[in-house]
Amino acid sequence: MTDLTRIIELFQLPFMQRAVMSGILTGLMGGMLGSFTILRQLSFFSDALGHSALLGISIGVLLGINPTAVLLPFAVIFALGVTYLLEKTQLWTDALLNIVYSSSLAIAVILLTFVGTYTGGLNNLLFGDILAVRQADLMFSVVLLVACTLFIGLTLRTQMLLTLHEPLAISKGVSVSIHRTIFIVLLALVVGISIRAIGVLLISAFVVIPACASRLISRRFSHYVIFSALIGAVSAVLGMILSAWFNFPSGPSIVVTQLAIFLSTMIFPRLLLLSKR
Repeated sequence: MTDLTRIIELFQLPFMQRAVMSGILTGLMGGMLGSFTILRQLSFFSDALGHSALLGISIGVLLGINPTAVLLPFAVIFALGVTYLLEKTQLWTDALLNIVYSSSLAIAVILLTFVGTYTGGLNNLLFGDILAVRQADLMFSVVLLVACTLFIGLTLRTQMLLTLHEPLAISKGVSVSIHRTIFIVLLALVVGISIRAIGVLLISAFVVIPACASRLISRRFSHYVIFSALIGAVSAVLGMILSAWFNFPSGPSIVVTQLAIFLSTMIFPRLLLLSKR
């Protein structure tokens, strides 16, 4: 009861309430866009984007600018650049992303060697610090969630067609390039804003795991997108409770919670099949 009382009191603090709200907002966005990301085989893209964000952070540190202020524009420019390379080259997607991921990480490490006295919380950017979320971050997350919801909601049929059968979408006159660019920009912004809470090293799991869990329990595409967003939000809240209860880091706690939900969705259908027998 003492631990429970402590946690209840902790969640009454303003910074903790901001952290929970941030977790819900980023969880909804990550799950929503992640549902399309894995079906379009872009899961490694989110991983490359997340890890390459370290380069944007390094540039900000080197220039004496707040790294989080550099992160969002860098993520968008980087995502558009990678998309351009994917469209213009004949290389396999995973091979090109591997080159971009590795080289940007190498450049980031080299840049950080020029800033030996940096003490601005690089470890928090690597593994996340959702407790440091500010009111401005929440406002941006709300605006971004509205933008993602409107885009997916108004173009759901088109997004489904692009995801499941791109040649058919092209034959029907769908502007694949425009839809892909908007989706990539939104994904880049979601990854960029979520890095503050989840961290560079864990951001890919944050986007991919809820979508994979939803895929195992959904039978309709619309349900799949909704469940993925809900799993992202619920796992963020449960992860925050886990973090507060055991004094674990917030980012890893959220990802571990997502993993537990994913494993549960694997076991649950099998239990239903066994019960029917």
